Amino acid sequence: MNARILWLVLGSIGVVLGALAVCHVGPGVAFAALLKGSLGTPNGITKSLENTTPLLLAGIAVFLALRAGLFNIGAEGQFLVGALACTAVALKFPGVVGIVLGTVAAIAAGAAWAWPAGAIKAYRGGHEVITTIMLNSVATLLTGYMVGSGPMRAGGGDTTTASLTDATRLPAVIHSGAFSLNIALPLAVAMTAALGWWLRKTVSGYELRAVGANPTAALYAGVDPRKTAVRAMLASGAVAGFAGAVQVLAYEGRFYAGFSPGYGFDALGVALLAGESALALIPAALLFGVLAKGALNLQFVHVPKGITTVILALLILIVAAVRAKGVKKVA
Repeated sequence: MNARILWLVLGSIGVVLGALAVCHVGPGVAFAALLKGSLGTPNGITKSLENTTPLLLAGIAVFLALRAGLFNIGAEGQFLVGALACTAVALKFPGVVGIVLGTVAAIAAGAAWAWPAGAIKAYRGGHEVITTIMLNSVATLLTGYMVGSGPMRAGGGDTTTASLTDATRLPAVIHSGAFSLNIALPLAVAMTAALGWWLRKTVSGYELRAVGANPTAALYAGVDPRKTAVRAMLASGAVAGFAGAVQVLAYEGRFYAGFSPGYGFDALGVALLAGESALALIPAALLFGVLAKGALNLQFVHVPKGITTVILALLILIVAAVRAKGVKKVA
């Protein structure tokens, strides 16, 4: 291992140990509490997997854009408008029809919300990070209004929509006592495998990767970087919108103010941690999901749950440094 990488690893461990020392908690106690909260009980495992599902789907959305050389920071907003669109349609059409039409509406809403950022990037040179961040704010305010004081508010004092019927929900494939596995997670895993196959085995997947690697070379090879960028952003937004639909249909059953705890933003970390491997999205999303659930249990041993964010940030930093070193050697 390179000396600088080693020092980075040791420094990261020192930061975590120092934070725990400030809390007067030993690393063994904190680790045990983390595992018990996330994987120590059937209910903990269920919640960890529930957290993993939207992170994996939103991670696919961000990963897809990254392979085209785009930073889709707007997955959060696309997730929200997709979830709201799905809820609105599914409430009007209960049952399987509502599931199908709600999913289609969510995909269309997510793609539509991503389109301006892709078009501005491709044809006006505006940076997609700025435009997607701005669209996130608009999506948060718009969806908050719709359920806060707008036409989708269910009534009463709550800022929420009405709940979907049981027939308009995605079923669990395994349900045993406190443990439950919704069909949404296997579907997300299958989508991840399909994405990896598409990127490696199809012409359109190759074109997307070519634009992401070198737009100028791709242009000389006959690939239009601008059209490819717009298509990639549309596809990324569509997947993020789909993730919102799945969250509604599988887990929440309604839309409410504060619907997302930041899945779209965490998805960027999932995608960065996965690197260039689509299949690596699965363990990356699982890690985020496990830490998110276990963080709640850390508070019982007087450790702030924010320490898991620090751990993830340091891990991403280390992985990025290792990859940068590998790229430098190749160059």
